[in-house]
Amino acid sequence: MFLSELMQKIVVFSGAGMSAESGIQTFRDHGGLWEHYRVEDVATPEAWKRDPELVTQFYNQRRKQIIETSPNEAHLLIQRLESRYDVTVITQNIDDLHERVGSQKVLHLHGNIRFSKSSGPNQEHTYYPIQGWELKAEDRCPEGYRLRPHVVWFGEQVPMLEAAATIIAQADQLIIIGTSLRVYPAAALIHEVSKHSAVYLIDPNANEMNLPFGVQAIKETAVGGMSLLYKQLTS
Repeated sequence: MFLSELMQKIVVFSGAGMSAESGIQTFRDHGGLWEHYRVEDVATPEAWKRDPELVTQFYNQRRKQIIETSPNEAHLLIQRLESRYDVTVITQNIDDLHERVGSQKVLHLHGNIRFSKSSGPNQEHTYYPIQGWELKAEDRCPEGYRLRPHVVWFGEQVPMLEAAATIIAQADQLIIIGTSLRVYPAAALIHEVSKHSAVYLIDPNANEMNLPFGVQAIKETAVGGMSLLYKQLTS
């Protein structure tokens, strides 16, 4: 029997507020990226077909910012929980900050901007690492199709949704951190948790959110809330 089978399972479900404390702009908040770009122009399959160069440049700039950004204390504390728990991170974020701090099991619901995938048919599960920050027009898959960012756009299926639901259903403790729970279908994952699991939600606006019964709200930022919860889980 492996040691991880004896440990309690903690699942961390992270969103944009997690990365915001590292300086990565969110999409929806005031001052976020959507104030400068229309969703329809940079984050839909139709936008890619209409103007792949604009979409590529938008994600190149995001990738550059992410590469220049460092994980924050909340990322680090989640990684440190692995010494006592079997920890899986499910993230809505397309950055790689969880991986960079050393988290071993990370599932990206909406893709990983450090990778690309083919824009051709029947290749949606083959990914190519991007060296540096720039994806170029001449970058192609082996079949000759242009590479696009490995990001789930509005109007596309979320291929890892079923796997995420299975992981959450097996959690002994679920930590929801930095997400508004307004982006579907990902937001519905909270309802997959077992009724026997402890559920914590860390968000500065936690008290204003319509949370299911039994969820323990921690009205803090990602770093502040994770610092409090880490002490509780390791004491």
